[in-house]
Amino acid sequence: MGCCHYYAFTDGGDVAFNVDMSAMTFGSGCLAEAGDQARALGMKRVALFTDKGVARFPHVETVAKSLRAAGCDVAVYDEVKVEPTDGSFQAATGFAAEGKFDGYVSVGGGSVIDTCKAANLYATYPADFLAYVNAPLGEARPVPGPLKPHIACPTTCGTGAECTGIAVFDYLALKVKTGIAHRRIRPTLALIDPTTSYTLPKNVVAASGFDVLSHALESYTAIPYTMRARPERPSLRPMSQGANPWSDIGCRKALELTGQYIQRAVSDAGDHEARDNMMYAAALAGIAFGNAGVHVPHGMSYAVAGLVKSFNPEGYPKAEPLVPHGMSVIVNSPAVFRHLADACPERHLEGARWLGADVRGAVEADAGEVLATHLIKLMQVTGMPNGVGGVGYGSSDLDALAEGTFAQQRLIRNSPKAMTVESLKQLFAGAMAYW
Repeated sequence: MGCCHYYAFTDGGDVAFNVDMSAMTFGSGCLAEAGDQARALGMKRVALFTDKGVARFPHVETVAKSLRAAGCDVAVYDEVKVEPTDGSFQAATGFAAEGKFDGYVSVGGGSVIDTCKAANLYATYPADFLAYVNAPLGEARPVPGPLKPHIACPTTCGTGAECTGIAVFDYLALKVKTGIAHRRIRPTLALIDPTTSYTLPKNVVAASGFDVLSHALESYTAIPYTMRARPERPSLRPMSQGANPWSDIGCRKALELTGQYIQRAVSDAGDHEARDNMMYAAALAGIAFGNAGVHVPHGMSYAVAGLVKSFNPEGYPKAEPLVPHGMSVIVNSPAVFRHLADACPERHLEGARWLGADVRGAVEADAGEVLATHLIKLMQVTGMPNGVGGVGYGSSDLDALAEGTFAQQRLIRNSPKAMTVESLKQLFAGAMAYW
């Protein structure tokens, strides 16, 4: 694919890219297929993961009923924590290890799906908790072999967790988000039923939608795979391998759908066309970033969420402060894309156009401002906070935010421009307020 100038081959760079993805079923009512799919995967004793909020809706019962009708023995774990922590991952692992399950099903948002991935991993291949956690916080040890089958059933229209080999959590000791990333923790099958999004509060739809947008835009503007060092062995090629022609396809469609439908999906819960299309965009973006990887806005988001003070938005559990994931990403994004645009201006302009920005007459030097301005407009019409300051931070927090982001080397190495602690500090300063 060296014919595209963005993918021109480089001395010592990679010459091939991987395509990895979960099997996927998409459509209204497909959660009722869980039992048949579970038996086809050989499941007999099933751990069904969810959280107490999702458990109030009929989705969990639909899945559990289908599993039992197929002859599966089902044990429900509903103690998943919204915005998981190292402690909640370990508690879920305890349940999984004691249950001796031969398969897993998750019903919920990214927190539920990621917790199920981690529990499956540690119950199958026990190790010290930091063994599989991303470096430099953990050892980033490779997953030794295949896991038990996992059917993921997302109920939010944003994370794409059902399609990725990533499990994110708050590492409480350091007040920072990190995660586990390996293709073997990717769910075996995703059952994506868009009707599950019809009961979501508008703030959840908005935050989830900006996660979709960020997955696609960051993957599309990531360093090209041909600029990554060629791995010593093909099996060592990273899952976040950089932008590539396969991921570009999903990025474009996800951005077009998000630009067309996010405002409608947020403003009207009865607009099923909009919510269906945001659910589909989430899956497309999940497949894309699962093969390319995100970069600086997501890296910054881990610090924003991990260092949260007292912020707690409408539509989320009130037990403790939190900055929801998609929200913690988008508050950084306009400042980041203003800074990165000159690395690949044509890609930033294309991204802006796919999102619905008017790019007529714009030249490459305008790319960063055009894209940032359109992102800010989308934030305003969907009720997002006004930058990092809008979720409780100020100038005295810049050092801690920058240091917390710099620890996310797996992410920031995917940036089209090199990042330092000082450059990250400047980005956070520029992200404090936009209007």
